[in-house]
Amino acid sequence: MALRLLAESRCHTLSRGMFTRSTDLPHPSDLGTLTHIRHFPPGTSKWNKIEHRLFSRITMNWRGRPLTSHEVVVKTIASTRTRTGLRVEAELDTGEYPTGISVGRDELRALSIRPHAQCGTWNYTIEPTHTDTAAAVGRDREGERAAVLALLADPRLTGMTGAELDELTAQLASVQAARAEQRRWHQRGGRRRRAPGAGKRRLISDAAALLITLVYLRQVCSQRVLSELLGVNPNSIGEIIAETRMLLDERGHHVTPIIGLRLSTAADLVGFVREDRVLGPAPNRLLPETLSHPALTGMGRRQLDELVERLAVRQAAMVERRRYAQRGGERMPGGRGGIFLQKITDAERVLATVLHLRRLCTRAVLAELFQVSPRTIGNALLDVRPLLEQDGYIPVPAPIRYRTAAELLAAIPPHESDTSESIH
Repeated sequence: MALRLLAESRCHTLSRGMFTRSTDLPHPSDLGTLTHIRHFPPGTSKWNKIEHRLFSRITMNWRGRPLTSHEVVVKTIASTRTRTGLRVEAELDTGEYPTGISVGRDELRALSIRPHAQCGTWNYTIEPTHTDTAAAVGRDREGERAAVLALLADPRLTGMTGAELDELTAQLASVQAARAEQRRWHQRGGRRRRAPGAGKRRLISDAAALLITLVYLRQVCSQRVLSELLGVNPNSIGEIIAETRMLLDERGHHVTPIIGLRLSTAADLVGFVREDRVLGPAPNRLLPETLSHPALTGMGRRQLDELVERLAVRQAAMVERRRYAQRGGERMPGGRGGIFLQKITDAERVLATVLHLRRLCTRAVLAELFQVSPRTIGNALLDVRPLLEQDGYIPVPAPIRYRTAAELLAAIPPHESDTSESIH
């Protein structure tokens, strides 16, 4: 709900705290005339004359009066008067307006915005739009959002069949509802005053929140891409993922990332699903399977998998501690657009470190094999080597040291025996 004010200062709407822009006013591009916009520079909100002429009077008028209800607030503001002739009219807007809506790039491009010569970011003119452009701006957001969610439910992206996704959704439904009610309790500071369902409607349902989180944890795309697809603010997407991810962790549901698939734009994701591409490992991701050959690692594949699994928790904790120190505090929802920072996976970092400790090849060769920079390999060695030492790993030197990636790959035997014993 919002509180709309009309004052003699010819200000139709105010935007400060509980005072929000009225949706009854037309959009600037629909007025049929040129609309000149001039923003105050950052940190100069007090230049607004309404701050001094209106809000100061309202503050003095309700000083010492408990604002126990919306009716008290409206009547107190409406009773504001001054000897110089200020008269205030106030009414309660009972409309429900969803929060977290993000303005897409296409919508901004559809507006005819002409920046001024001086400080064009703060000063510009909005010209009237044509009928077809206005129709493009006022599109069906809910329909588009439902279509995007249907695309994201593709089993290749979620890693689950439709039945498995429905089952997980049903399992989390009651827990999500309880968490939401607990969150509202803290926001209200007590019991609800209206019946369930009478409050504002969320842009993203609980089922959609689970779907978004699964796609993100599968590392299909970043939070920024999801925000652009759904037309939701990136911070809202970050909060949804953080909350749902916590529920999945509490229930012991582990989401395995997709190897070899990173969709960096919304168009790439839509094209991948609609073109019905077959999801297979990318060429550069076939290499870790080859490099984990027992002849190179000195251990069976099962032993290597167990080693990676033992180090997984400590690796994740170490990375989070480093990022905490870099941030200087807790992680913010939507920070960095939800981009995955590691260029190679944790399993690949362990594999590269094992190969280097065996003196099988140089860092430059490893960088060429994993298609990353030598610096990335060096950082992986610095992180994983202490963890291997703590785990009691003792490297067995390789009989041959390869100088190039081609020599190393050519030396791998074409077949291997299925054994979990160490090979020296």
